[in-house]
Amino acid sequence: MFAKLEGLEKKYMELEQALAQPDVYNDQDQYRKLTKAHADLRDVVELFRRHRSLTQELEENKQLLHDSDLDIKAMAQEEIAAAEAELPELEHKIKVLLLPKDPLDEKNTILEIRAGTGGEEAALFAADLFRMYTRYAEIKGWKVEIMSESPSDSGGYKEIICLISGDRVYSHLKFEAGTHRVQRVPATETQGRIHTSAATVAVMPEAEEVDVEIRPEDLRIDIYRASGAGGQHVNKTESAVRITHIPTGTVVTCQDERSQHKNKARAMKVLASRILAAERERQNNELSADRKAQVGSGDRSERIRTYNFPQGRCTDHRINLTLYSLDRIMEGEVEPLFEALATAAQTEALKAEAEA
Repeated sequence: MFAKLEGLEKKYMELEQALAQPDVYNDQDQYRKLTKAHADLRDVVELFRRHRSLTQELEENKQLLHDSDLDIKAMAQEEIAAAEAELPELEHKIKVLLLPKDPLDEKNTILEIRAGTGGEEAALFAADLFRMYTRYAEIKGWKVEIMSESPSDSGGYKEIICLISGDRVYSHLKFEAGTHRVQRVPATETQGRIHTSAATVAVMPEAEEVDVEIRPEDLRIDIYRASGAGGQHVNKTESAVRITHIPTGTVVTCQDERSQHKNKARAMKVLASRILAAERERQNNELSADRKAQVGSGDRSERIRTYNFPQGRCTDHRINLTLYSLDRIMEGEVEPLFEALATAAQTEALKAEAEA
């Protein structure tokens, strides 16, 4: 591990030298690449330097234990205890930073939320989840763009698809895929009985042209009149778009925009991301079970979390974590959940690497 760290430190110093050259700003693309590479290495190099410095101090203090001055020996013993307590934590942090990076972590994310079992109450819960993620995006300074929505009669969503753009969006949201269950008393319930409903969430990295190759001959594109609310426009304009990817059978529809071209562009973006997500799932399934992060497969059929309103608790079943702060969670304060899931994934990855 330390030989690898020395190599990374050398690379880090080379990048510093390159960024110090006067003409580096002339090529903005190259400058951005150098800056990103430098920033990616900063944390691990700083931890390595701290580890090396602390190890050296530890050895020096062990030598001072032989000193005849009792005060110096006592001071050395204190510093040895502090160093021996800090070093294992440093080593753990370094190992986490050395884990292979998910190449998709940097990407924007397409989030799909669909009402599941529970009728109108499920649709209302889907809207609550969308609001929760939207609030979280506001906290993170991300941008949310609705790409397609299908409202329910009671003000919820049968389905809503949005694009969330910002810094490392996918790395934060990727563990949210699956079935979310809610337990609460619906507003329409006169007897005060608790109902259980569900909504499914899909989280897909936004695909770019270099990620997915979609051949025009593999597509069937249908144009039709939009349905639902929309006044006279709905009856007069054929702007809704349905795209079918024939090899995979993936179907995407979009009718939110008045422009047929805008609907087609949005549908193509969702289609590419679904194909990328499906390919990623196929690759994950080829890995042996003990090499997978056990915080969840991303399968929508997997029940991942329960939101119990009468008890004010939120339970993530994958890591057996229960938080009694449901009101704050529904307002977008989900960072404690996300951090716990990321830590669990790192622990599984470290275990798999050690076994390998």
